[in-house]
Amino acid sequence: KVTRSDVWPLFLLHGVLYWTAMSAPHDDEELMALLKEDTELARENNRLLKKMHRNAIIEMWLRLLWYALLIGLPFALYFYILEPYLGTFQESLKRFQVGVGGPFPGFEVLESYLKERQGQ
Repeated sequence: KVTRSDVWPLFLLHGVLYWTAMSAPHDDEELMALLKEDTELARENNRLLKKMHRNAIIEMWLRLLWYALLIGLPFALYFYILEPYLGTFQESLKRFQVGVGGPFPGFEVLESYLKERQGQ
């Protein structure tokens, strides 16, 4: 549904254009020059807008890639580089504990010493 508030700007624009066209005589060459300049400006504006849009899309993908690296790199670092070393260290520690016969050598002695100190 069209209301008066939707239509009045068009009437105003029509009135301004009519008044401009009727108030002063223009020659066709001047109008053609202005039209040509306006067309060139519109084309230049369109080129700039396309460049801005392309740069915004490239920036979005680069930012997405940056955050993916920022989040994914620590996981990749752990699983591909640190995990094999930590796994072998854990296995060596288990073998050491089994070979010694307890969690750590001398741990019982330390524990009994601490209990003695608390009893005094």
